[in-house]
Amino acid sequence: MPPNKAYGSRAAIRHHAKSYSRGGGQSRRGGKRANESGGKRLPATLPLALDGSESLPEVVIGKSTSHPNIFRKRIKSISGKVQVGNWVSVVVESESEENGELERKQLGFGWYNRKSEIAVRMVRWSADIPDQDFWKARMERAVSLRVNELFLDERTNCYRLIHAEADGAPGLVVDRYGDCLSAEVFSAAVAPRVPQILELLSERLGTKHWLIQPGPHLQPQEGFDFRASSSAELPKQIQVHEGDVRFEVRFANSHKTGFFCDQRDNREKLTQFCAGKSVLDLCCYTGGFSVSAAKAGKAAAVTGVDLDAAPLETAKRNAQINQVQVKYTQADAFAYMRDMLRGGKEFDVVVLDPPKLIRNRSELDEGTRKHFDLNRLAMQLVRPGGMLLTCSCAGLLQTQDFTRVVRAAARSAFQPTDFNPNPTPRDMQILAHSGAAACHPVSANCPETEYLKAMWLRL
Repeated sequence: MPPNKAYGSRAAIRHHAKSYSRGGGQSRRGGKRANESGGKRLPATLPLALDGSESLPEVVIGKSTSHPNIFRKRIKSISGKVQVGNWVSVVVESESEENGELERKQLGFGWYNRKSEIAVRMVRWSADIPDQDFWKARMERAVSLRVNELFLDERTNCYRLIHAEADGAPGLVVDRYGDCLSAEVFSAAVAPRVPQILELLSERLGTKHWLIQPGPHLQPQEGFDFRASSSAELPKQIQVHEGDVRFEVRFANSHKTGFFCDQRDNREKLTQFCAGKSVLDLCCYTGGFSVSAAKAGKAAAVTGVDLDAAPLETAKRNAQINQVQVKYTQADAFAYMRDMLRGGKEFDVVVLDPPKLIRNRSELDEGTRKHFDLNRLAMQLVRPGGMLLTCSCAGLLQTQDFTRVVRAAARSAFQPTDFNPNPTPRDMQILAHSGAAACHPVSANCPETEYLKAMWLRL
C-alpha cells in the first residue's frame, strides 16, 4: 500500500493486526485434539505466503475433493503441532484398487481451524507451495476479471474485487468503493492475513483507504471474533456511482461491506421497465433500486419501504444527491403491504429484495415460509400487467426451491382475504431469472458462491 500510514502502510496494517482477539467458546466437539496447540487468541498476523522452508502439519483425509471446504468429520488424522489459522499440508490416504495397500498423495495446502466445522479451507490444489508469486498471480487474476474483462471501471467505481472461494480467498470478500477497499471476514484463519491481501490489491489499484470487519456470525461459526478496524483517515462516507446514478456509502453500522454491489446489473435492468410508472421498493435499504428507478428509469412515482431508520436516512440522502423525488416510509414490509391492500393501492412495478431470511439450516423452513408470505402479498400490489422483481439472497434456498415458492405464492395470491376481499385474478409469467452481478463469479467447485436469485415476473 502507499507509504503514508494513514492510508494503510505496512506499519498501520501491523498495528491493525494487534486488534484481533478471541471470541470465546469451546470446540463444538468439546475439548481438542492432543496434538493441537491451544492458544487463547488469534495470532496478530499469520503468513499469507509460504517460502518452502516451513515444516507444515499434515492433515490426512480419506478421499480426494475439489471442494474448498474440508469438514472435521472427513479428517482421518493430524500430525505435527497445529494452531488455529496455521498452514497445513493436506494428504489423501486411501487403499489402492489394485493391491489394497495404502496410497498417499498430496492434495494441496490449506488453513486450519479446530473450532470450525470447516476444519480446513483449501487454498491450493498442488504440491507446489502457495508462495508470494502465487498470491500476486491470484490477486492479479481477480483484478483482471473486473478491470480487463468486465471493464467495470468504465461503468462504476463500486464493485466486488474478491468473492471468497470463487476468487481463491476462502472466507473473505472485498468490495471496492472508489479509493476504499472494504473487507468482510467469514473465516478466523483468513482474518490475520487480510491486511496482506489488501496490501496486494492496493498496490495494484492505487486505493488509499481500507476497512476490515468481521462477518455477523464469525464468532459462533468460527469460535473467534475480532474488532473492526480501518485506515486512520477512512472517511465516514464515500460517494460512488453506477452509471449516472450516485450513492453515498456510509461505513458506520452498515450491512455487509457498506453497499450491495451484487444487485448492480439488476438495478440497471429494472430501469428499462420504469419510465412513467409507479414503483414500490420493498426492503429498500439505502435506496439502490428506488433511486435508480427514479433517476435512470424516469419513473413517475417511487416509494421505498424499510424497517430500519438509519438506512432510510441514507436512502433519502441518495435521492437528494440525484435530485429525484422518492417517498420513503419506515415500516415492516408485511404490515405495510397489508395496509396498502386494504386501501386498494397498486403499483406498476414492485421490487421485493428482503434481507437474508435463512442464515442456517435450522431456519430453512421458517425462512421459506417468510419468502412465500412476502411474495404472496407483493404480487397482490402489482397492477394487472405490471412487473414484480423478487429476490432471495439466502444461499441455502436453492434456485429451484425459490422458484417453487414463488409459483406457489402466485397460486395463493389471488384468493380472497380479509385485507383484499376482491383480488383481480391473473396468471403469472416468468420473464427471466438472474443473479448477482458478474463481479460475483461462481466457483464451479463451490456452488455456495452462487447465492443471489432474482425472478422477473409479469402479473
